[in-house]
Amino acid sequence: MAGKSLVKNLNVWEAIGISVALMAPSMAANINPQGSVGHSGRAVPLSFGIATIGVLLIAYGFVRLCQYFNHAGSVYGFVGATTGARSGVVAGWGLLGTYTFYGCVTSMAAGIFGADFLSKLGLWKNQPTWSAFLIGAVALVLGYWLAVVPARNGTRMLLTFEGVTVVLILITTVIVFIKLATGHAPNGNHVDWSVFSIPKSAGFNGVFVGAVFGFLSFAGFEVSSTLGEETNNPRKDISRAMLGTAIFGGFYFVIVTAVEVMGFGTNDAGIKAFGSSGSLMGDLGTSFIGSWIGTMISLGACVSAFGCLLACLVGGSRLSFAMARDAGNTHLSAIGEKNGTPVNATRIMTLAVLFIVVVWHLVWNKQAFDIFAGSGVIGTLILLVVYLMVTVGAIRFIFFGSTKRAPAWEIIIPILGIGMLGITVWENIHPWPTAWASRALPIAAAIWLVAGIAFIAAKPALANKMGEKLRNDENLSAAR
Repeated sequence: MAGKSLVKNLNVWEAIGISVALMAPSMAANINPQGSVGHSGRAVPLSFGIATIGVLLIAYGFVRLCQYFNHAGSVYGFVGATTGARSGVVAGWGLLGTYTFYGCVTSMAAGIFGADFLSKLGLWKNQPTWSAFLIGAVALVLGYWLAVVPARNGTRMLLTFEGVTVVLILITTVIVFIKLATGHAPNGNHVDWSVFSIPKSAGFNGVFVGAVFGFLSFAGFEVSSTLGEETNNPRKDISRAMLGTAIFGGFYFVIVTAVEVMGFGTNDAGIKAFGSSGSLMGDLGTSFIGSWIGTMISLGACVSAFGCLLACLVGGSRLSFAMARDAGNTHLSAIGEKNGTPVNATRIMTLAVLFIVVVWHLVWNKQAFDIFAGSGVIGTLILLVVYLMVTVGAIRFIFFGSTKRAPAWEIIIPILGIGMLGITVWENIHPWPTAWASRALPIAAAIWLVAGIAFIAAKPALANKMGEKLRNDENLSAAR
């Protein structure tokens, strides 16, 4: 193993590639709204609009901090440098949990879309229940392999695939909307702006619970921050990558989800069909244009899910590497001599994802979509807490440090972000779910975070050691 330094070989477009890969707009548009529809009904785009506002407000803190810091540990470094080492370790542990559970989300999504694609082609009809798991496992193995080769090889390929599929989805969206507006849509469906109003059956609570899947769709806009030590001009390029990804995602998700709901229909039958679709834009493409474009979108969504899985492994391994480096763990902080990437950390991430999926399936007998949805909720609830910690740290560093780094009025932006995060978390736990399956998800998120807090409380010397490393890290020099 070589020395403990990552190789600088990425530019702004490759940083954007990782962010877009983890946000996975093609995958997200095809399956995430189904997680939202059960809570918000026809108001799926309203839920995604709420998430858009929240993400843009939170992005302010990330962008500001990335102008001063570039650290492979992302939130671990940001929070540690602004509010203290203990908080930084908890934030890093939380984000690592999000990447791990999102690895489960994306491996299952790759399996679901892959199985749907093979079925559409007629290559694998009458599939067994384990078909999605098999394809998901293949994606996980391939993801591990690509995650340990130089990052630029993977990001260029992923950005190309993702871009082509997004273009196909946008073309389909325009055609579907035109047919809805001109009265040529199947089943007599038409443009219905009620998708932006709160249904009585869902209420305010349902729309905010549905917003969790909106945040899930955006999750990843910040992953480029883990590449701060591998990017040639990090304090400029990383900020651009994150903000650009968040703005694009906002327009894209709100528009696409609105057309999706209208395309399926806003009545009860349409909402039911929406929730049971194997590929939302793929099925709309087939219905409104032709089977060929539906098949292509399903393939693109599968590749997108795989790209998101790869980004989870890349982001999680860099975060593990940074924390292990400061903790003095030579195994997880080891760098491969050939590729200059954290091989051992990547292997542990991959095995953790595999372990969770296997246990969830074999012990609780959950199928691929159940694991996708459940892991998405757990990972997102953890992520919202992490975003909150980053935002608090940004406020302290930017507005209350020895040097004022922004106009005073801008403090309202992160404060509003904190309010948005707080409301979303509260609406997801209040009223407390009565069904054990729903109750287990926030409990699992809380257990993950409490485990990190308990570890730091039990190891104060280790926390002090990591804090000293953070204080002396040249990539966090702006904190001094």
